[in-house]
Amino acid sequence: MANENLTKIADMIDPEVMADMVSAKVPQKIRVSPFAKVDNTLVGVPGDTVTVPVWGYIGDAADVAEGEDVTPSKMSSSKTTAKIKKAMKAVSLSDEALLSGYGNPAGEATNQLALAIASKIDNDCMDAVQGATLQYDGSAAIISYNAVVDAIDLFEEEVNTEKVMFVHPKQVTQLRKDDNFISADKYPGNVMMSGEIGMIANTRIVPSKKVPKKKVSTIDCYYCPIIKLEQDTETEDETPALTIYLKRDTNLETERHTLNRTTDISVDKVYTAVLSNQAKVVLAKFAAAPAVAG
Repeated sequence: MANENLTKIADMIDPEVMADMVSAKVPQKIRVSPFAKVDNTLVGVPGDTVTVPVWGYIGDAADVAEGEDVTPSKMSSSKTTAKIKKAMKAVSLSDEALLSGYGNPAGEATNQLALAIASKIDNDCMDAVQGATLQYDGSAAIISYNAVVDAIDLFEEEVNTEKVMFVHPKQVTQLRKDDNFISADKYPGNVMMSGEIGMIANTRIVPSKKVPKKKVSTIDCYYCPIIKLEQDTETEDETPALTIYLKRDTNLETERHTLNRTTDISVDKVYTAVLSNQAKVVLAKFAAAPAVAG
């Protein structure tokens, strides 16, 4: 009689269950999800290039006298293109590891594969917003409340909409020591996103080590993106600041190697991240350290 209580490798590695778990974990681990729109229109559609149109404004309406014709305005547009790409990660688990009963190798593999894919998407999103054309040069000093306000005002908003600003963790102390900074503990019931530490002029401040440090002339600076989360419906269209074009959602596959009793688990996602609305991102540059007096 077969031992019905025998633990089998197939019981520990169920591709369908693991795929569902990875898919569920990935969105939760993407820090940009509050403002990145996921576009699924490319799923099942041929082609590997995305073309994103950017329309120019035709100008305000003008007075027209009775019986006269209005002069048509010429619409203008530009476009940006991006290649769809595939991000992958894989692990290999031995039967000994799975059967040892120490920890949960299959569960840990699922968690880390999801984290790896999510982190890659996050990196691509950060790279995309680094291409913003609206830029604030605050390289002469470290980050401060007043400098952030100046950067935010480059949006030239008529209605103050909610925004998020990503700063490097090493800039957090500089902000917290600024008397004008409103820390999140002063509005605990109004925290909107994970990691939010405070607010400046209706802009949520979120630390991320993904904020890059680059040179401005000879000064090391953090390049901090400020992203509009909502549109002013009276003056803006629905185009989001950042779009993740999804060609194929999270896909998990396994392969069994009988000669060495190991199982490979690989996961992939086919997508691209695009800065889809330049008007909704300001890239603010601040010195990484205070200037040294000469």
